[in-house]
Amino acid sequence: MKLSHRLDKLPPYLFVEINRKITEKQANGEDIVSFAIGDPDIPTPQHVIDQLCRAAHDPANHRYPETVGLPELRQAIAQWYQRRFGITLDPGKEVLPLIGSKEGIGHISFCFIDPGDVALVPDPGYPVYSTSTILAGGEPYFMPLTEKNDFLPDLEAIPEKITEKAKLLWLSYPNNPTGAVADLDFFQRAVRFARKHNLAICHDAPYTEVAFDGYRPPSFMQVPEAKEVGVEFHSLSKTYNMTGWRIGMAVGNTQMINALFRFKSNLDSGIPQAIQQAAIEALNGSQDCIAEHNIIYQRGRDELAKALNSIGLRARLPKASFYIWARIPQGYTSVEFATELLDKANVAVTPGVGYGNAGEGYIRLSLTLSDDRLEEGIKRLLDWNKARRA
Repeated sequence: MKLSHRLDKLPPYLFVEINRKITEKQANGEDIVSFAIGDPDIPTPQHVIDQLCRAAHDPANHRYPETVGLPELRQAIAQWYQRRFGITLDPGKEVLPLIGSKEGIGHISFCFIDPGDVALVPDPGYPVYSTSTILAGGEPYFMPLTEKNDFLPDLEAIPEKITEKAKLLWLSYPNNPTGAVADLDFFQRAVRFARKHNLAICHDAPYTEVAFDGYRPPSFMQVPEAKEVGVEFHSLSKTYNMTGWRIGMAVGNTQMINALFRFKSNLDSGIPQAIQQAAIEALNGSQDCIAEHNIIYQRGRDELAKALNSIGLRARLPKASFYIWARIPQGYTSVEFATELLDKANVAVTPGVGYGNAGEGYIRLSLTLSDDRLEEGIKRLLDWNKARRA
């Protein structure tokens, strides 16, 4: 049996040894507090679940769904964007529901990247941007996101020989893993850069509704020329705690949306219709849950950042997303530090280098824990620090 050579090009999974240790500890009955996974601990709102249950009993929803999605869902997405960002979208041409935004992010590279083409990818960044580029036969060019530059890419520093071969520019704000944010001025500069170099922009924006201290993150699509060059990926996962239902959307440039639809229609049969109807309820129904959830995340953000800074890390308070990106003490690599916390404190965190070479020297911690688990994790971190200084 011979496997595809494209699998050989994928980078090794960096967390194999850490995950092995977690599994081994749990098998031995040890309790692990995990700050590693960005999966909300809060359940999906009850009115959304109720609609899902009603829809599941409808025989019409037991058949193959269409890739393009229900017209009512596309309309609900367009209306949500209008209410939230003041953006007008054509539901038939500028909106495409996705089986979770990750699916669309992975597939759109195949719509643009041919062997030898380049995608401009943030480093650190969500790994799917680079792995989908590699699987499509292209080469990722990593744009370093540095603390000095507020974790925004320096687009003008990209060599001309790279921009000549580039087809896609990936952006993501509010950012995973750094928690950084971008304003409309930056998005405007990105659009000018894309037009100058004939690039398509893919903006990944699932965290716009997870924000603190009164901050309201903008959408890339609010830039007047954004539709000319790009699409935005969004998701119901973080906004409505629907990670397990796998539903998201792409909106924006008609040609890009159509290309993604054409690719998807040859590979999938769409989102189960009962889940689509639950999504319509989430988008059109009460939005009170968003503010309620953000109060919980903000409280956890403040407590965890205070604890991290007290034990020698440097953690900035993010204005949005539910991640804290913390610089680790000198003398460790990010993998070594994550391993130390797992071995000595039974606390799991994500090494920053897993998101790219520029992530070395940092760890990412997720705020998606219940209050009691968050408090237990903080206690363990403080106890670990006290023991190492004894």
